[in-house]
Amino acid sequence: MYIQQLYTGCISEAAYYIESEGVAAVIDPLRDIEEYLQLAKERKSKIKYIFETHFHADFVSGHIDLAKETGATIIYGPDTNCSFPIHIAKDGELFDLGNITIKVLHTPGHTLESSCFLLLDENKKEHALFSGDTLFVGDVGRPDLAQKGDELTTNDLAALLYDSLQSKIIPLPDDVILYPAHGAGSSCGKNISPETFSTIGAQKQSNYALRATSKEEFIKAVTKGLSVPPQYFPINAKINKEGYETLNAIMEKALVPLSVEDFKILTKKEEVIILDTRVAEIFVQGFIPSSVFIGLEGRFAEWAGSLLPFNQPIVLVTASGKEKETITRLARVGFENIKGFLNGGFDAWKNEGGRIDMIINVEADEVAMDIPFDENLIIADVRKETEFADGHIKEAVNIPLIDLIDPASMANFEDHHNIYVHCAGGYRSVIAVSLMKRQGIHNLRNIEGGWKKIIELKDKIEIEKSVEALN
Repeated sequence: MYIQQLYTGCISEAAYYIESEGVAAVIDPLRDIEEYLQLAKERKSKIKYIFETHFHADFVSGHIDLAKETGATIIYGPDTNCSFPIHIAKDGELFDLGNITIKVLHTPGHTLESSCFLLLDENKKEHALFSGDTLFVGDVGRPDLAQKGDELTTNDLAALLYDSLQSKIIPLPDDVILYPAHGAGSSCGKNISPETFSTIGAQKQSNYALRATSKEEFIKAVTKGLSVPPQYFPINAKINKEGYETLNAIMEKALVPLSVEDFKILTKKEEVIILDTRVAEIFVQGFIPSSVFIGLEGRFAEWAGSLLPFNQPIVLVTASGKEKETITRLARVGFENIKGFLNGGFDAWKNEGGRIDMIINVEADEVAMDIPFDENLIIADVRKETEFADGHIKEAVNIPLIDLIDPASMANFEDHHNIYVHCAGGYRSVIAVSLMKRQGIHNLRNIEGGWKKIIELKDKIEIEKSVEALN
């Protein structure tokens, strides 16, 4: 028996490769399937099954392409409806894989078709649970994504999730290994641990959701404090349910080098998004006006899916050699309308005399000196509300980065304001400044190092916490 977790950090997603006696299965594959094919080739195994725990909302799965490449059967749990050939498993159905067995456990709650896959070893002993978004390390899947108005509410789904956990998960032996679909940072939960595996016993002891003493307590705990789902979640779920273009087809259309002249013509003719994916430290020194910065070094795909419109074409400005990676990571969250990339990158644009914009960086020390004397100074803190509540510069304005998708969030900024923008470390604030500049706001400063540097100067900068954080 062989199990390998294949973890993709920028979207906090875990796929799994399972194998026994030369027969393999993949659970929750990403859209870029080459890694699974290569692994099976190296291990001289044939992929027989593709198990999907549910219709994922936070990424486009590779189930369809992987099935075409390998002839493997796609397996979903009960209550699944989709537009392509699959095997809809019954609750408790068994699938042999070499001399091990995969048992389907239908666990509705996160979605109606959500299922876990229990691995039984060579001796038919429960060995590992691939729990999808039903159970995470430290959390459970959010129950608000599959609601249907009054017909099926968030509370209804939370109640289903409670019943699933009580009847299917909690009775499992404590030593069963837990392999979830996500780790910390995923928006599929609200309190997911950075650990990417655990045991059922450990979760019974430490997971707040499993420690609830009643269904009412559970529903209250798992529905409290849920953030608004990112805009790309329903788009990705729809793609996963209805099917999609192959990644190779997308790559053929997107991996097109554009001369500076062609790039200018394209961006003038259409309402095109210029997406610059270079590292933040390089971007701030110079970029094409109206570019949106989302650097590959951060949670790139997640922020792209959360902030960029899906109904407008995209053209890319990347570091040399990063074009294919950028397209792949965009495709993971459903972007398919990519028109090409600037050949030679930003240097080509600059060398041909194209107009250039830049972002002024300031150190936290300079902010500390300016605050007492500049009556037009505004601190725009683009961290999450929970981060802001835990500590912020006195009189700072909290505009979470996700809110900047709506230009109205910037409506109170005026020309005479001197706006200093920061996040936790400097990545999100550069994204925020690029979005603000697209809205015509230019009297901006980016605070280098963000909150990490600001908090070091708490003797010079007045810090306060929100009331809710003090209670």
